[in-house]
Amino acid sequence: MPCNPNASEEVKAVMTFLSEVAGKGLITGQHTQTRDQKELGYIQEVTGKLPALCGFELLSYSPNINYEDSGEECLVEVEENKNTLEKAWDWVLNQKGLITFAWHWFSPIGGRDKSFYTEFTDYDASQAVIEGTVEHQALISDMDHIAEILKEFRDKRIPLLWRPFHEAEGTWFWWGAKGPDVARKLYRIMYERYTNVHHLDNLIWVWNSPLKEGYPGDEVVDVISRDLYPPKRKHTALKPEYEELIQITPVSKVTALGEIGVTPNISEVAANGIPWAWYMIWSKEYGSTDVWTSEKVLYATYHHEYAITLDKLPRLY
Repeated sequence: MPCNPNASEEVKAVMTFLSEVAGKGLITGQHTQTRDQKELGYIQEVTGKLPALCGFELLSYSPNINYEDSGEECLVEVEENKNTLEKAWDWVLNQKGLITFAWHWFSPIGGRDKSFYTEFTDYDASQAVIEGTVEHQALISDMDHIAEILKEFRDKRIPLLWRPFHEAEGTWFWWGAKGPDVARKLYRIMYERYTNVHHLDNLIWVWNSPLKEGYPGDEVVDVISRDLYPPKRKHTALKPEYEELIQITPVSKVTALGEIGVTPNISEVAANGIPWAWYMIWSKEYGSTDVWTSEKVLYATYHHEYAITLDKLPRLY
């Protein structure tokens, strides 16, 4: 059952599907963050298929992007990401695929360039979790801004795999810079606000860290996940990584590879019954070239009987 007691029927249907498929199949996923979505075109060209799950990025929808003090790389990334919500709508309404959102959140105040990175902002997440501070007010303001975007999907009864504060175990993003306990508090603040204030009952809550310390609690998490970047063309079942991840809670949760640089070895995953529900290859060269995963392996993965591709995805909403 979803952690949100008021979760929509569509969320319940997706959660049931994820629970039932884990250990019996592997949902194929691909992240995209640009309007042209080269990754999807590449996969279709090589395999003749599309992933069942598509990832989208909300970075350009951050309210506090410092355009005046950003480098060319940052500005290009923001520009390429603009209006990608149109592609997200096409994916769910026309392709009928599953969807997940990530948010490289430009710091709510302060910062320059890619200020979702700790090195480019002095925004203090440890102050942001304290009510009454300027940092907290800015945090809530940004959350509310994105909530309005998510409400459009709610109103159309579209369930979203929502993966906020990703890679919370690291210090490279501002939300992890002050340690896992602060990241835990940030997540719980968002959960409470999105569930009890904005009534975003279309969200499936995905926690993204393998650390037991900082886990926000079973009552606010639907799926546990982690991000992994093995060496180029090294494909395994990721069994040790799975066993480490499930140590963060004694409760059986749906498990997923929130980001990965190469396809898992789907034959080994199937043979060992490792219940990853989905994997999601990251964008750009990870998903649109053969640098990390060869065309031969990509084709074999998408045509494996264990793989759940878009054409094998049941109608869930």
